[in-house]
Amino acid sequence: MYCEADLVRIAKRENNSKRSYVVVNRLQGKHIPVKPGQALSMFWALAEILKNTYRNEKLLLIGFAETATAIGAAVAVAVDAYYLQTTRENLEGVNYLYFCEEHSHATEQKLVKDDLDRIVPQIDRIVFVEDEVTTGKTILNIVAILEKEYPGQASYAAASILNGMDQKALEAYRLRQIELQYLVKTDHASYEKAVQQYRREGAYIICTKGLDTAKLHTEQNEETDMRDAAKLYTEQIEESFMKEQQNLGLSAGQNARNTAGTHSTPLALAEKTHPDRKVVTAAYMEIKGWMDARRLVSAVSYEQACMQLWRDIDSRLHDVLLDRVLVLGTEEFMYPALLTAGQIAQNAREVWFHATTRSPIAVFNDCGYPLHVRYELCSLYDKNRRTFIYDIGSYDTVLIITDAHNEQREGIASLIQAAADKNKRIYVIRWC
Repeated sequence: MYCEADLVRIAKRENNSKRSYVVVNRLQGKHIPVKPGQALSMFWALAEILKNTYRNEKLLLIGFAETATAIGAAVAVAVDAYYLQTTRENLEGVNYLYFCEEHSHATEQKLVKDDLDRIVPQIDRIVFVEDEVTTGKTILNIVAILEKEYPGQASYAAASILNGMDQKALEAYRLRQIELQYLVKTDHASYEKAVQQYRREGAYIICTKGLDTAKLHTEQNEETDMRDAAKLYTEQIEESFMKEQQNLGLSAGQNARNTAGTHSTPLALAEKTHPDRKVVTAAYMEIKGWMDARRLVSAVSYEQACMQLWRDIDSRLHDVLLDRVLVLGTEEFMYPALLTAGQIAQNAREVWFHATTRSPIAVFNDCGYPLHVRYELCSLYDKNRRTFIYDIGSYDTVLIITDAHNEQREGIASLIQAAADKNKRIYVIRWC
């Protein structure tokens, strides 16, 4: 159904001595915008393999943060399994199992041990879900930890969209009796050479400096004002926000509490920005019912919670989600945003999805290179951490969906700046 040429694009890692390239899957919905149905169809194809192979087993699926969180959740839903994702975030009141992702820019990963203690005795097999298994070392690391903690209590498998393991790595898995399932076998032999051919540097847009202007680094490394960004979190926002509320059919008295479980507050000043775009308007709302897949969930219950999130969004924003829409997830939080994008696509003219990422990837304008414009952000989860988003296009509406709970205004502000580069109507939804 899929082949390497359909999916694989090679990009250049920034300042990573362990591996100079990164495999970018054009249908995964992380770095490259994708139509949500294409991503979900690919994930479901992987799920079919697991359904047919492990039909009589009780499964726990573990999705790897951050790129495989949507894959893991979608596959877990399709096979009706338990689901838990790894995380690099800090959760309160839990104990962790720590392990390393050796080739990553951020090597530390962890799983909530309390949840594993509870579920491992109830399942037959743990399936690790990745976008790609290359050396297999990360999964071997965590299997060694789990076997020490839960000796003989479960079998293991790894499921991935891509598998780039060489014969030595495949043999190591065979000897450890870790089964491998995947959609496409890849060969990394030419990747190092392929990534060295690009020369025409792309655009690097920094949305973190002062949070009131964005800067463009040109190929000549000249720094110039890109635009007058919306001045966020000021006392001058009421007029533009009230106009937006009126467009949604809300009265002034409904600003603080609009519908059950939904809270809206002003976010950004609508401000002149560009000759061909008069204003940028951003609005913020909170929707209750959050279910966190960093903790153990029944995948079916998780999907139900995500569908309720979508229904609450639709009840508020239906009329502005009918034309060209971009839905953005944030870092480890991908599946609820992807599912929402898939639902919007049933009625909208055109819908695209991707997400912010911790991965610093070089951008080039060369023909065939996958990423062309990089926006540098403050993380919504930690204002002291850089995150990125690539190649934001122009849409009628941008819908940002996050589960960041730290009230990180700098992160929200920088992401709005990035989206406002080419868009004038932006909504931020915080699932809480």
